[in-house]
Amino acid sequence: MPPSGTTPSRARVSTLLSKVPEITLMFWAAKLLTTGMGETTWDALDIAFDQYVAVAITGVLFVASMVIQFARRSYNAWSYWFAIVMVSVFGTTVADLVHNDFGVPYTVSTSVLFVLVLATFGLWYRVEGTLSIHSITTRRREVFYWAAVLLTFALGTAAGDWTASTLHLGYLPSGIMFAILFILPAIAYHWFGLDAIAAFWISYILTRPFGASFADWFGGPPGRGGLALGMDRTAIVLTVLILGVITYFAVSKVDRPQPVEAGTPAVETEASRTSAR
Repeated sequence: MPPSGTTPSRARVSTLLSKVPEITLMFWAAKLLTTGMGETTWDALDIAFDQYVAVAITGVLFVASMVIQFARRSYNAWSYWFAIVMVSVFGTTVADLVHNDFGVPYTVSTSVLFVLVLATFGLWYRVEGTLSIHSITTRRREVFYWAAVLLTFALGTAAGDWTASTLHLGYLPSGIMFAILFILPAIAYHWFGLDAIAAFWISYILTRPFGASFADWFGGPPGRGGLALGMDRTAIVLTVLILGVITYFAVSKVDRPQPVEAGTPAVETEASRTSAR
């Protein structure tokens, strides 16, 4: 029997935990650090090893990170951000190989990846009825989420290289441009009524070229506007910073997802959480 004063229907309402973190300012900081780390780590590995050895290393670690993440039943900061880091590195690998090994122009790869991202979001919405990251509580939604994340990382890599190389903007101007574009969805949400889910995913996609462009600027060659500090050194510094942020998440639990009542509309959940910040 349900407790006194509790209706049977309410007693049966279950709570589900999302397997992705709460979105805070520290989330965006961690995301930007991983984008730069992924870019510079792949470049450093490509220089230090044979290209196919580097691909094998990143591929194995990427698969391992996905296995660990999917095996968990709830959110864990270490497994989640390990997966994000490896998606960042592997997404860079895919985008760079398409250009360097197959000679696909950045304009083409950026366009194709943009279409693939839109198609993934379209299929995800058609099947699940929402793109809210607060609704990642089933295996199928988790598959959609990580497919979208991987493609957005690859798209961001190609887009950053397209502006820096094809458009000849260089690393720093590209980084500044993407930084401005990254902020615009938040402005549009707060002052012009842009949908919260759309604002999130637009900014999420733009974190990749934003972070990667600045990482390339620090570690890249002077011929492309870089400071030539070294891709390996830049990757190490970013890795140390990422470990510090993840440790903070793991200890403080500030990014632990809030329980979601079964049956609660994802749009309602998204709006309530966003307005609470």
